Amino acid sequence: MLENLKERVWKANLDLVEHGLVVLTWGNVSAKDPETGLIVIKPSGIDYEKMGKDDMVVVDANGKVVEGRWKPSSDTLTHVELYRHHPEIGGIVHTHSTFATAFAQAEKPIKPYGTTHADTFYGSVPLTRKLTPLEVAGEYEKNTGSVINETFRDQDILSIPACLVKNHGPFTWGKSCESAVQTAVILEEVAKMAYLTETLNPQSIQIDSYLLDKHYFRKHGKKAYYGQEEQ
Repeated sequence: MLENLKERVWKANLDLVEHGLVVLTWGNVSAKDPETGLIVIKPSGIDYEKMGKDDMVVVDANGKVVEGRWKPSSDTLTHVELYRHHPEIGGIVHTHSTFATAFAQAEKPIKPYGTTHADTFYGSVPLTRKLTPLEVAGEYEKNTGSVINETFRDQDILSIPACLVKNHGPFTWGKSCESAVQTAVILEEVAKMAYLTETLNPQSIQIDSYLLDKHYFRKHGKKAYYGQEEQ
């Protein structure tokens, strides 16, 4: 079942290791099959170096296991909640990458200080509110997805394809699991740049809106011109 998608999700999870975004088993990638609505996700607590394509777990739109010999990631219901409310999302990544997680722990959004940020994120990478004691004691993982959705209630979730969950860490997403991984890599780099910028100059101001617009829209939207046309 979904053998091609399992392989893509497996490779996407390994890419997190290759890019230095995870240590031990701290991270996961999922992807949604657009035809069936089923979701393929990394199993919980399995070492990356021991993991193969056939270890990926298939769950339904409610997070119930459809196929797989392992328990799915403990963050499965967070992924499910995002997919449920945003059909345009095809892949999701969660890591505890150092700099992005530091911003989440410091309870600070990642502001757009320069064009590197603006190439991918059309504004600050937002920070969720903290979960209440009842939300943590109840359906914690589902509620984590809910506060991300709440944060993007009035925003285009693909124009800023990342969020910092307060005191937890980053989630990124995209139209595919591969694009979600790429965004996770970019997020960690711009978080590092933002940290250094704020350290060097605590009075740093955000990029001017006209320059942010230029860099974002030359890569995104109908008038984008960055890169090559598909052959």
